[in-house]
Amino acid sequence: MKRKRYQILIGGIMAAALLACSVPAGAEEAAGSGSAAGRTFAIVTKSIGNPYNMREAEGFKEVIEAEGGTCVVSHPEFPTAAAQVPILQSLISQKVDAIAIAANDAATLTEPLKEVAEAGIKVCTLDSDLNPASRLTFCNQTSADLVGQTLMDAVCDLTGGSGQYAILSATKEATNQNAWIDSMKAVAESDEKYADLELVTIAYGDDLSDKSAEETKKLLADYPDLKVICAPTTAGLTAAAKVLADAGSSVRLTGLGLPSETAEYMGDDAQHPCPYMYLWNPVDLGRLAAYTCIALADGTITGAVGDTFEAGSLEGSPYTLVPLESDETASQIIMAEPFRFTPENIDEWKDEY
Repeated sequence: MKRKRYQILIGGIMAAALLACSVPAGAEEAAGSGSAAGRTFAIVTKSIGNPYNMREAEGFKEVIEAEGGTCVVSHPEFPTAAAQVPILQSLISQKVDAIAIAANDAATLTEPLKEVAEAGIKVCTLDSDLNPASRLTFCNQTSADLVGQTLMDAVCDLTGGSGQYAILSATKEATNQNAWIDSMKAVAESDEKYADLELVTIAYGDDLSDKSAEETKKLLADYPDLKVICAPTTAGLTAAAKVLADAGSSVRLTGLGLPSETAEYMGDDAQHPCPYMYLWNPVDLGRLAAYTCIALADGTITGAVGDTFEAGSLEGSPYTLVPLESDETASQIIMAEPFRFTPENIDEWKDEY
């Protein structure tokens, strides 16, 4: 088993996460402080067929079952909030104890989640947050500010500090994508070293491979001087990589990608358009969400800033709930900082997630 440590300091509180990739169910992971026995827990991802989502659910299910609980995994057919709403209604009928949801659109989910709360079901978010009033805490893969800084620095590096770049995002409503992009824009405006970079457009592939590929082709056609595409979405990055490789394009690619999906495109030539990319371990994010749901269900935490809980063998454990950057009265749990994948280390990770 391969393990690497990544640490991040937020508000003076250190939260570290071990990017483990396969821990036997019922072994190390069955070490949380909460109790799942006799309870039912659900995870609602963004959409079915997305490898990142599937790995989140894998980690969630592993922990819930190892802790003696019942797990319900729900993948919407489409990456929309409208597709998540009937799932939430069904989970109310099933009388689950807690739900972890990766929100596709905060506004559309506000009313349905009021019904969830009225039914006595605890809610946390993972990967993509909601309005804080609609959940108790957010399992955040990393700081939005850190993602923005990391990706903007990558764009600056790969363009040589000047020229055109584009962003290929997921959906227009994705709260995590929007937070990262807003942070990139803020970073770009904060320092003269980014002054010669031009963001030509933000394209939206809706986290669908086909649409992301079409958007990439459109970027190449519309912007012949384009130097870099930054895709802060795993589905988008993989789709863009294939298009660029097939076209033998000189455009370079970076962003957030799964090692297993992107390894064949890592490099710095026409068939390998991605010199490096970043991500965290989605399996661990699912595990963290599971431990959070258990702690919320049994009252170990309430979602308040300063609450702490155990999370099995994840090396950030015990985790402390820290303030959300945009609302210091709301809480989040920071898992890890982005890890850089390169042609030199990608083989170490491509079979893991």
